[in-house]
Amino acid sequence: MKKQSIYILFSLLIVGMLSGCQSNKEEAYTLDSKQEQYEIEQEHHDGVVELTLWGAQEDAELLEHLIDDFKEEYSSQAQFEITVDYHSESKCKEDLFKDTENQVDVFTFADDQLRPIVAAGLLAPVSNPEEVRKSNIEAACEAASINETLYAYPMTADNGYFLYYNKNYFTDQDVESLDTILQIASQNNKKVSMDWTSGWYLYAFFGQTGLELGLNKDGISNYCNWNATDTAIKGIDVANSMLAIAKDNSFLNCTEGDFIKGIQEGSIIAGVSGIWNTTVVEEAWGSNYGATKLPTYSCANKQMQMASFAGYKMVGVSDYSSQKEWAQKLAQWITNEANQIQRFKMRGQGPSNINAAATPEIAKSPAIDALLEQSGFASLQQVGGAFWEPTQIFGEAMAAGNPEGKDLQVLLDVMTEGITESYSNGGVGNA
Repeated sequence: MKKQSIYILFSLLIVGMLSGCQSNKEEAYTLDSKQEQYEIEQEHHDGVVELTLWGAQEDAELLEHLIDDFKEEYSSQAQFEITVDYHSESKCKEDLFKDTENQVDVFTFADDQLRPIVAAGLLAPVSNPEEVRKSNIEAACEAASINETLYAYPMTADNGYFLYYNKNYFTDQDVESLDTILQIASQNNKKVSMDWTSGWYLYAFFGQTGLELGLNKDGISNYCNWNATDTAIKGIDVANSMLAIAKDNSFLNCTEGDFIKGIQEGSIIAGVSGIWNTTVVEEAWGSNYGATKLPTYSCANKQMQMASFAGYKMVGVSDYSSQKEWAQKLAQWITNEANQIQRFKMRGQGPSNINAAATPEIAKSPAIDALLEQSGFASLQQVGGAFWEPTQIFGEAMAAGNPEGKDLQVLLDVMTEGITESYSNGGVGNA
């Protein structure tokens, strides 16, 4: 009897222990989770998060402001030491390639460098792609993506060009045609400017003609038929049009520095440039400051709409970053809606964020409006490195009026051969 009672008591104890064990397991799991979270938070709080950001020198004041706000926003989670090194956004790729395992965590760059940077394994994909896609215009997200993977956070959608004009000389209707613009400038002994030393601007004459240019599947070499002789608009038609413009006494081929100088001195009353010169133009022309899409030009007895490259700037996170989670947070912070609005206020740069672009202050900007007008005739800049030198040589020859009297078809053939040549071979021929 005693043995039976002991057995029953023992059984009841076992059941009680098992029940208590289950309860203890749940409590332990909860405590362990809380302890783990606490340790993570303590690690973030007690440790110092070190990040290096590469940005443009002209953004120095803005970046300092954004970083101070970022530190304040996350002050309860970590202490930060954020170093800013200034690099050209147009040459970010070259600087990254000098040391692929360098200490940079976050960097700003232009969209045409995305493919080679990704190919080198230097970019970590965006951590919240769906949220970013919903917040930014489709074209900007496309520019930041490869094979549907979003590799960078869109920052601006204004890296394009359009026409500035002085309303004291031109009506809105006058600036629809380059022929009319040149005529009015000539009558007033003034100049109309454009930079023909860069293939970026030279694309304006070819982009809407039906002639083709693009990047091959290898992501490095180009295809191009700007020398075509069997198309509706032939390459030589475009070349002849450019020569006719160059010979007009009111046309001025000039780079950015001379464009700004001409605007300030009053010799230039219309010119092709980008949003980065808005402040200079507005200060010089005041209430007469106007901006619109590029005009049409005469080509093969037709009025041909001038094209443009559409460019975007973005923020990337290094795949070698030792603080990748915080680097992603910083990249998101720099490019969020509020800070894209702040970028417009401090730098005049157009946002890629949909809500930011819709704010009244930005929507009423003549330059932003001009970019939107031009967007229907703009193409994403996707060309290999071999594109630039041949187009520069050709553009300079056209701007000078073909001083050596070379056969235009030969010049076009040489340019096209250079554009399509393997970049490793230099990408340029000799006429």
